[in-house]
Amino acid sequence: MADLVLATDDNGAPEIFASLQGEGPSMGVPVAFIRLSRCNLACTWCDTAYTWRFEGDARPHRDGIAYDRAANQIKVSPEKAAAKIAALGQKRLVITGGEPLMQCGPLADMLAILPDIEIEIETNGTTKPSAHIDIRVDQYNVSPKLAHSGNSRELAILPERMDFYASDPRAFFKFVVAKPEDVDEVDALQREYRIAQDRLFLMAEGTDSDSLRERQKWLSPLCLEKGYRMSDRMHIHLYGDTRAT
Repeated sequence: MADLVLATDDNGAPEIFASLQGEGPSMGVPVAFIRLSRCNLACTWCDTAYTWRFEGDARPHRDGIAYDRAANQIKVSPEKAAAKIAALGQKRLVITGGEPLMQCGPLADMLAILPDIEIEIETNGTTKPSAHIDIRVDQYNVSPKLAHSGNSRELAILPERMDFYASDPRAFFKFVVAKPEDVDEVDALQREYRIAQDRLFLMAEGTDSDSLRERQKWLSPLCLEKGYRMSDRMHIHLYGDTRAT
């Protein structure tokens, strides 16, 4: 049985913790979190670059920080990860990253040991869950990356994957926007893939409360006009841009 590759918290331990979900349709719900390492995309504004931008990785990021892999990645067996999650005593588990669906095999092994917990997976929408994972999932939070992320459309928007998630009633779409023009790109994707408006969230990009609030001033009327839902980033207001929160 292969190990999971996890991100680490500030103490070098696996990033498995309990908190309130800070974004999307489950915002405010008490949950357990597990953060997996590695990602197939590279967003220039990514707030978890320590999961992928290791020394030797030339993909651009606005902070320009290259992280030491050994200090920011840790291998954990599915059994040990499941035990740590169960010990948190939560009814719902959020699996995040990085891109967690890059590790379908060991992730499925972990979920098989956690039969009595609701599962929520956060994905960039370019990967597809295995059948052993999909049957256990209660909710997908799909966050396709727009042009301002720095990823090419050919890498970030895969038609087959977009169709897969748009047709699944368990999937909610969450688009990160930095300027009003980004919403035009969301509109085009919503029409092209027939994403249900009540399952589409717009979320301001930002890692501090002031930036989020400033962008929400123009984002909130756009959501009202277009019938989209707006997501805050509650954990940023509560804890700042910190790990294991």
